[in-house]
Amino acid sequence: MGPGAATRSRFRVPYVPTPGSGLAYIGPMQQAYRELLETFGRGWERGAVDEIASVFASDAVFRETPFTEPSTGLEAIRAYWRDVPANQAEVSFKAGEIYTAGPWFATEFRCTYRRRRTGEWIDARGAIFCETKNGKIGEMRMYWHRQP
Repeated sequence: MGPGAATRSRFRVPYVPTPGSGLAYIGPMQQAYRELLETFGRGWERGAVDEIASVFASDAVFRETPFTEPSTGLEAIRAYWRDVPANQAEVSFKAGEIYTAGPWFATEFRCTYRRRRTGEWIDARGAIFCETKNGKIGEMRMYWHRQP
């Protein structure tokens, strides 16, 4: 670690974008992205498929993991999330700090739940990467790992 590393880790200064960078650390888009994420997480916690689907554009793409086939369109996204209420109980979803770059945002997340069939508690942690369009999520990619 360099001489300024300790200072940087103790103080957070809002990122001030340079002209043409398209990057912003704080601002109204970050708040809009936070609202999308909170609605998504609340829907997951409640098993409310329509609430989850409400954050996605009509032609959105959802990819659960890097190696799964994408769910394309609202009906396919709804179909993916329909099984969640039948299999997960006592769900808790928390998202971390949101990082933005133009229409893209990313965050880490943690989701804990109890499997309905076995009662086993699951701790899932990972990252979510989204591209937005017209105030909705046009593409969501999740990278995560779960363990009992």
